Amino acid sequence: MEQKKQNYAIPIVVMILLFGMISFVTNLASPMGDILKNQFTIPNWQGTLGVFANFIAYAIMGIPAGNMLQKRGYKRTSLVAVSVGFIGVAIQLCSGLIGSFGIYLIGALVAGFSMCLLNTVVNPMLNRLGGGGNKGNQLIQFGGTFNSLCGTAVIVITGLLIPSIVDAKISDTFPLMYTALAIFAVAFIVILLTKIPENEQTQKADSSELTYKGLFKFRHFVMGAIAIFIYVGVEVGVPNILNKWLQNPEMHFFAEGVSAEAVAGSVTAFYWLLMLVGRLIGGLVGSKVSPRAMIATVASIAIALVVIAIFVPATTMINFPGFNGAKGFGMNLIPLSGALLVCVGLCTSVMWGGIFNLAVEGLGAYTERASGLFMALVCGGGILPLLMNGVVDIYGVSGYQPSYWVAVAGFAYILYYALVGSRPVNKGVAKE
Repeated sequence: MEQKKQNYAIPIVVMILLFGMISFVTNLASPMGDILKNQFTIPNWQGTLGVFANFIAYAIMGIPAGNMLQKRGYKRTSLVAVSVGFIGVAIQLCSGLIGSFGIYLIGALVAGFSMCLLNTVVNPMLNRLGGGGNKGNQLIQFGGTFNSLCGTAVIVITGLLIPSIVDAKISDTFPLMYTALAIFAVAFIVILLTKIPENEQTQKADSSELTYKGLFKFRHFVMGAIAIFIYVGVEVGVPNILNKWLQNPEMHFFAEGVSAEAVAGSVTAFYWLLMLVGRLIGGLVGSKVSPRAMIATVASIAIALVVIAIFVPATTMINFPGFNGAKGFGMNLIPLSGALLVCVGLCTSVMWGGIFNLAVEGLGAYTERASGLFMALVCGGGILPLLMNGVVDIYGVSGYQPSYWVAVAGFAYILYYALVGSRPVNKGVAKE
């Protein structure tokens, strides 16, 4: 008797929507760093602690998230994730009401737990629904497209909501927090009413045999986990430093009457917009181009763009589109280096899906545990930007461009992973 083919359209849509939520909440932490810096009069690196808290949550929750996914399944893990996300954003909103830096960091940490859980579910689920291989990578790239759309929107809106970065407060971002709370509430209901297929292979496997020690036998996964640590760090660090650099009043990039906050926010948003474009292109060609070739190409281009941006004088200006507060959308002069760094978004766009796809290749029943460990190393998104901001604090306004050497080193490792480290040398180890 012929088995009826299942239609996974609804689960795919749900997973893509969750992909967007991850970016919406995560990207809000970056412009919040500038708000925290000015509201509480703290240095750059402390202002980045919100981003750090959001991402260090991955180091804490990554492995438990993988265990939860393996034992409780995709649907239950998703419901827990959106519930925790609602609580995290609510805590951040309360921090604005009472004006507490510490409470905000607690909220960022709790929200980070949610983002880790969601990432643990979304990536293997989309890869599985796409059947793995190039098709799985293609589906993750499409999910990443919506992720970038939400990331772009939150950066642009934040820039428009803040009239002056010097006088900005957490309460200025309340409209975005209310939106996030609404998204979590709706997502909970949708997931609760949606039938999401579970991984029968994992459920049948003897969990005692699926140890992390066994997972470490896969060299391509271990190196891929390191690659994702570095990737998330440079993906977040590049626009984070760019936004701070452009709106720093000591740089005097913009003429009088130009809203540096709005222009910097919209220019930085173009980075995330280009990530959207890149992921859309990656989704369209993902079934024809291997993840290995894709990552090697974009990593090489990223290295070239960042190195040039480091050496081009900050006084070399170029017209670039962006919002100028109440004056609306138009062309504004920004450093050429800034425009080059924006273009890096095209390169980072396809790295996440490609690295994940290569890292879990051939893992079999280890995939769920691998996803959890993979998520633990997403904490690089909080550590590398902290390091880059530390360079800025050490060298002052002259430290913005040199801080990007951290990104160059990161992209160099990713290039190595694509060319060498991602090739499995121990196939057949996984339990099938």
